[in-house]
Amino acid sequence: MTVFQQRLRELRVEQGLTQGALAVLLRTTDDSVYSWEKGRSEPSLSMLTEICRVFRVSADYLLGLEDESGAKLY
Repeated sequence: MTVFQQRLRELRVEQGLTQGALAVLLRTTDDSVYSWEKGRSEPSLSMLTEICRVFRVSADYLLGLEDESGAKLY
């Protein structure tokens, strides 16, 4: 499981959202959210931006380039 897959799922669960509910917020399908969490596909850059807005996190965090405190890992 990639850092992105793990963090997306963790954020969704922490917010009490189902894959379907997240899909509605992102204006996409629950199959897309499922595929991202399972590593079958990756969101587009514009969708990654929307995911960051919904969860109020940075793309660096979602991609594993920073930790929970915001410290850069590169």
